[in-house]
Amino acid sequence: MRRANTASAIARRPSVTTVKSFGSMGMSQKEIYGDAPADLVQLERIRTMETVASLYRNITRDEGEMSAPNDGQELVEIDPELVTWDGPDDPENPRNWVRSKKWRATIAISIYTFLGPFSSSILSPAVPKICAAFGVTDRTVGALMVSIFVLAWAIVPLLVAPMSEIFGRRVVLHVSIFVLLIFNVACGLSQDLTQILVFRFLAGAGGAGPLAIGAGVVADIWNDDERTAAIGLFSIGPTLGPIAAPVISGWIAMSLKWQWVFWILTIVNGAVFAFGLVMLEETYAPVLLQWKACKLRKETQNPGLHTVFEITNFTPMEKLQMAITRPIVLLFTNPIVFGLGLYMAFTYGFLYLLLVTFPSLWEQDYHFSLGISGLMYIGPGLGFAVGILTVTPASQAVYHRLIAGNGGVAKPEFRLPVVAIGAVCMPVGLVWYGWSAEKHLFWVMPLIGAALFGVSLISVFQCIQSYLIDMNPNYAASSTAAGTTFRSLFGFAMPLFASPMYAKLGRGWGNTMLGFVALVIGTVFPTVVYFRGESIRKWTDKRMDERKAREQAKREERIARRLESEEREQVEKVAGEGGVVEMRRMSGTAQFAEPQFGGPRQFDEIPEEASDDGSIKSRLE
Repeated sequence: MRRANTASAIARRPSVTTVKSFGSMGMSQKEIYGDAPADLVQLERIRTMETVASLYRNITRDEGEMSAPNDGQELVEIDPELVTWDGPDDPENPRNWVRSKKWRATIAISIYTFLGPFSSSILSPAVPKICAAFGVTDRTVGALMVSIFVLAWAIVPLLVAPMSEIFGRRVVLHVSIFVLLIFNVACGLSQDLTQILVFRFLAGAGGAGPLAIGAGVVADIWNDDERTAAIGLFSIGPTLGPIAAPVISGWIAMSLKWQWVFWILTIVNGAVFAFGLVMLEETYAPVLLQWKACKLRKETQNPGLHTVFEITNFTPMEKLQMAITRPIVLLFTNPIVFGLGLYMAFTYGFLYLLLVTFPSLWEQDYHFSLGISGLMYIGPGLGFAVGILTVTPASQAVYHRLIAGNGGVAKPEFRLPVVAIGAVCMPVGLVWYGWSAEKHLFWVMPLIGAALFGVSLISVFQCIQSYLIDMNPNYAASSTAAGTTFRSLFGFAMPLFASPMYAKLGRGWGNTMLGFVALVIGTVFPTVVYFRGESIRKWTDKRMDERKAREQAKREERIARRLESEEREQVEKVAGEGGVVEMRRMSGTAQFAEPQFGGPRQFDEIPEEASDDGSIKSRLE
């Protein structure tokens, strides 16, 4: 009889992914365990899972998705029933897709993500017609028709993101776009204002799905060193969507009934949905591997085949709880997330304030037609385009130069200097736009101010989003989710007070006040973070790590108790069926006969596994 250390002994066991033939056909229980009794096989499985769970907790530090490094391939020699990829070049792994397939998926998710912001603002030129049809005279209510769509974005992404980790990206994206389609139709069929508001909120809930998951899809399929161009393509959709929609809907609302805004939107929605059904495939590795394991279980009749995520991952309720609570905790306990998030939120809020108030400016003050008024949205759109073409390369150049000046060591704070463009352009743009509109200057003048704001928005979003990701990669998902929730709340609220503010202060002084707020927020918070960010990060990271450690300890304790309980029950079951059980405390050994490669596993003694955290260790003789 051979007695070997656990890791070295198990390393010689055949695995479902040890060679390609095994990975493609799977392995039956008999091929792995031979004629060992079912109870002993189950006991061995429990102990192996306990070892894998313990090792997994030691090697991973991801936060939300808990994706194991290499999707569990580093653990395959420890667990003979672990299903993972057929080697590092497995074409089924989304990271190994051919580039044409990757770009096809990137284009599909970019179009999906375009649709939500496009739907949010398409109603803006038609609001006066809808208000007239339902006898509404309050402009705040008219603004609510647009902004209530954005309110859903503050809530739904916290729920959708963990759902995509349970059911997969593809199905959640398709359901989201289908929900958006259904409630866009419902908006067109609405008989009163209340119905429109309710259906617009529910449509916003559908449009929130791609916004919450889209960046994750890009990360699923592209490696870090090739992701820049893909992110650039992906970001075009949500950036240009809010501006492109009113350009089109202005002519629709002028020529047809207001319902046609929703019918055209439904046609676009349906075309995008059909395109996505054909072009978008599942990209989330844990779900793909779970599908693979399910298929292999049926082919081999071995119910013990599993993925690493089925052993170690968070439960659905744990994922949901983390997705909801951690961004909120970060937002209100981390001064960096709050300060920079406030700047992003204010910028986003003014964008929707601009979208809501543009029609009244051009129709009532400049006496443009509804169609021409829609074309005025091209002004801030040009600002976005200029920002994308100038801010992105400038930010990269400054970032790399600061790294070179710091001995090649990168700091998140190096992402922030270019936000100074926003600190200057935003207040100047707001004041320029406000007083040009107030004095009814030549129509190009207000558009110049709106374009300056568009440039500033790009600089603020690109620099701060990059900083929030870099400041602590372990909490990147939560940091960006906190920023998304914060800015969506501002995108909902700021348009609602636009009409009362402009009625009392006028566009000139109203925008001057907003410009002063932008100047204070845009200089104070980025400056403090740039010079003191490193010390603040150390303080906040320590607090978050302590909180995470407490959560992780509780979770590990629950897993350990469950596995120990299952092991104890199985040992007692074996003993009750006539086996003699001798409980001995041992130092983590397993007793196997040396298996022949590819042959069934032979038991000279009943195997013993020991987990790294010192749980039950027993030997059956």
